[in-house]
Amino acid sequence: MIQSLTDAFIALQAWLFDALVQPVMFALGLGSFVELGFDGVEFVLLGLLELAVAYLLLRPLEALWPAERWAARRAVRVDMLYTFLNRLGIVPLAVFLLLAPLFAEVESWLRFHDLLPRQLEDLLPALDHHPLVSFLLYLVILDFAEYWRHRLSHVFRWWWALHGIHHSQRQMSFWTDSRNHLADDLIAGLWFAGLALFIGVPPGHFIGLLIALRLVENLSHANTRFDFGPIGDYLVVGPLYHRWHHALDLPAGPHYRHGCNFAILLPVWDVLFGTLYLERRWPATGLHEASPEEANARDHFWAQQKLGFKLLWKALIGKPA
Repeated sequence: MIQSLTDAFIALQAWLFDALVQPVMFALGLGSFVELGFDGVEFVLLGLLELAVAYLLLRPLEALWPAERWAARRAVRVDMLYTFLNRLGIVPLAVFLLLAPLFAEVESWLRFHDLLPRQLEDLLPALDHHPLVSFLLYLVILDFAEYWRHRLSHVFRWWWALHGIHHSQRQMSFWTDSRNHLADDLIAGLWFAGLALFIGVPPGHFIGLLIALRLVENLSHANTRFDFGPIGDYLVVGPLYHRWHHALDLPAGPHYRHGCNFAILLPVWDVLFGTLYLERRWPATGLHEASPEEANARDHFWAQQKLGFKLLWKALIGKPA
């Protein structure tokens, strides 16, 4: 059964690549990147599969056991747009077209100077026989890095100008995971892919690691009272844990002046670095916007993109927001 599904997936990937992607790549003069293009089709298909799994598992939880009930779901629509742009590969494809030549040059330079990093399997040969252990070690390393990327996006004013778009949603749902300014998505993608390259993550692990983290993020943004319990919420990031990160009114105290609960998968990072806050109630989410323009942009894709660049420029020139 599993082998039949795998064969069907590979056949669909090959057909889509031959019929749609490869002709476009040759037309754009990207024939030397066809192997990456083929991998990109796999990424898109797995993204759609991931979205289907998230919807089937999380939408019933939101409907039957919501953290809060809304009179209307209109505000969620813009997050759905972000999600489809991301999962259908439109945003990743744009990033690929812009950065593929650069990545190729960097990799070529690293190979020429013998600077490509060694994989964990090179340092610990026994991992060759335990791929699951290897996968989990890479997951922990990347999750640690994601904690710091996320935390720093709240600390630096120029970065918050972009990342704040993600926090502006008052009706948070599992769709909200993909609600990001395009420039913030680009930074996050470079951070994740760059570190993965630096520590030598094998290509076979990379997509699996990305999907594992994204599924957890879908769950943690869900509008549901589901949680892992008094102990489990300190082991894995869930909806209650992450809801405090998105709280409209953040906890008081110097530890939380930039926010709390920055962890993506493992709360241990918040415990170690003093940014954990967990209270067993479900706070309202969103931001107190500083201007009518910010409030009006909350539910509109292009208005959010424009606002992000405007706030970024103000931060870079030192002008008050």
